[in-house]
Amino acid sequence: MTVNTSRRSFLRGAAAASAVLVVGIRPDGALAAAGNPSMLTPFVQVGANGSVTAIIKHFEMGQGPSTGLTTLIAEEMGLSMDQIGYDFAPSNPQVYNNTLFGPMQGTGGSTAMANSYLQYRQAGAAAREMLLQAAADAWSVDASSLSIEDGIISGPANAAPLGQFVEAAAALDAPTEPRLKDPSEFRLIGNPNVRRLDSAAKGNGTAVFAMDIRRPNQMVSMIARPEQQRATAISVDATDAEGIKGFISAAILPNKAGVAVFAENTWAAMQARYALSIEWDTSNAETRSSDQIEADIRTALEAESTYNVNNADVPAVQAAIDGADTVVEETFYFPLLAHAPMEPLNCTIEQTEDGGILLHDGCQIPTIPHGAIAQIFDLPFEKVQIKTVLAGGSFGRRATPSADYQVEAALAFSLTDRSRPVHLVWSREDDLRSGYYRPAFGHKVRVGLDGSGNIVGWEHRVAGQSIMKGTPFEAFAVHDGVDHSSIEGTSDSPYQIPGAAFGLTDTEKATSTLWWRAVGHTHTAYVMEVMMDMAATAAGIDPVEFRLAYLSGDGADQTRKAGVLKLVAEKANWGNPAEGRSQGIAVHKSFGSYVAEVVEISGSAEDGIRIEKITCAVDCGVAVNPDVIKAQMEGGIGYGIGHNMRDKITLTDGVVDQFNFPDYEPLRISDIGEIEVHIVPSAEAPTGVGEPGTPPAAPALANAIAAASNLRVAALPMEDNGVFFA
Repeated sequence: MTVNTSRRSFLRGAAAASAVLVVGIRPDGALAAAGNPSMLTPFVQVGANGSVTAIIKHFEMGQGPSTGLTTLIAEEMGLSMDQIGYDFAPSNPQVYNNTLFGPMQGTGGSTAMANSYLQYRQAGAAAREMLLQAAADAWSVDASSLSIEDGIISGPANAAPLGQFVEAAAALDAPTEPRLKDPSEFRLIGNPNVRRLDSAAKGNGTAVFAMDIRRPNQMVSMIARPEQQRATAISVDATDAEGIKGFISAAILPNKAGVAVFAENTWAAMQARYALSIEWDTSNAETRSSDQIEADIRTALEAESTYNVNNADVPAVQAAIDGADTVVEETFYFPLLAHAPMEPLNCTIEQTEDGGILLHDGCQIPTIPHGAIAQIFDLPFEKVQIKTVLAGGSFGRRATPSADYQVEAALAFSLTDRSRPVHLVWSREDDLRSGYYRPAFGHKVRVGLDGSGNIVGWEHRVAGQSIMKGTPFEAFAVHDGVDHSSIEGTSDSPYQIPGAAFGLTDTEKATSTLWWRAVGHTHTAYVMEVMMDMAATAAGIDPVEFRLAYLSGDGADQTRKAGVLKLVAEKANWGNPAEGRSQGIAVHKSFGSYVAEVVEISGSAEDGIRIEKITCAVDCGVAVNPDVIKAQMEGGIGYGIGHNMRDKITLTDGVVDQFNFPDYEPLRISDIGEIEVHIVPSAEAPTGVGEPGTPPAAPALANAIAAASNLRVAALPMEDNGVFFA
């Protein structure tokens, strides 16, 4: 999708104009320019009529890179935001790789801005300098005397739209080190009035999501999947489906993981799927129920951890805690959770005229399905194309290491004669009952305090289902047997805790596991922040002052985490809530960003809690788009609180119990009264905002509930464990 509205005639008609100036990065990392985009990684394309398009290598699921990365180019090129459009990059990991992922193109881990901030600024700056040099040559003046503002190149005696110099600029060599604008020159970066580029299209219905794709003569496919994971299809009888109008055929997928139904439309496919008679082999299927899964995790917590994460002297830590004046301890349990994006999974696959394959998808990590599709159809990598469109949310679900739904589409397509495109559609029930889940985890923590309330020992055991082991990401995330995503936010916390021992034990996977918005921080932040509150209460010290005592020193982690903690306490008027209200606080670092939140509630756990206000402070380095940052903090807070208030995925004999939103209820707008976000001014490199708002939200709420009702919620969701919400 390209958004390209303009108030100036030289930018109109961009869709019809071919790019003649392309600026980007060569495979060796050097800036380059060319008239042929295939010669390099194009980040900026300038058309013959002066139209400017940012090529976005990170997909858009609502988190804002299409606006943020475009802002960087517009800033450096001297454009207003309505003088630049954007389009999504094709799948090509050699030229569009996420440098924080290695040789892979993808979006995740809140890395889009951190990965691309300098790349896109440098590309925009190079385009600016080339256009200025072309104008200087035409006017016989020094390029240093010229500037670009709102797309107009001007100097002491001349002014013209930049489009007049595109052809000449394309013949120049790209500067190897273009001058980046000083922050004092910024007009767009950090400007709170810059609004999202995709809002208008989403508001008027012209935005194209994966679910909107309609290819000529396409048919719809839905997959009948087993109720228990790891079961396989033996046979299928479609006799009862044959009378359904629009039904075409049904067949077992080549990997036997399900049965593909083909129909003329979604309704026919859905009805035909219900009518199938399928025999399943459940000999290797999951048969445990949730109570057994929880029991296995709790049993693991009682034993010594398999992995000593921080190589601590565990017996010495245990002895220090046993000899402490006060011991604070708690065991926590976190259930399976679904991602539940508003747009269920779907994609469209078709054969191209040259015998290749084209996938239309809200594609989060294109490299994985790209390679999988090439393997399924025995095609060279370059014969597979992926056209990325908007995605209606993901929260990690569209980034499976197995490319599950894209592989389903490819396998279904392989069962046809490939003359008709196939649009694969998941229902909401498919998403909740047959998907990938945030794994279940448990924590057991013991903290020892001396007579003055100082921590003398902290023993922390974690047990749960590894996300990374057995996936292509194992080499990246697993070291010495430890899956870092299971324990992130504990042993690497900025808190300087004396006498700390952190351990991990992997338990058997009950389902297909997957990263969920903020990954391990979704449970580690809860435990760390609730335990800090419990220790502060036992010590008789204010929770903010208690935390600050373990953030002393001048390390960047400590000063920045302490900075957001102090700011949120000030803005929330910490310690002085309105009459009839209680406050809870939490602070956490994740994905390079520091977020502190204060939740203010009224009522009690017994009579009904109402969340009146949430105050948030975030330090994410340079705030490229404050409006986007605030929206992401608000969304992350709501996501974290909503799921922990009332949601869980449970199993009965291996079958998921939840079906749809009535029994996996999303956050409602009435659940939270007000959210106020404060952004710390910073010159540090920008870091992520898509996920960091989520981890502190639930523990801040839990700490507020404890302040109001003296109830510590150690097992989630809250509504199942003693908390009633009004």
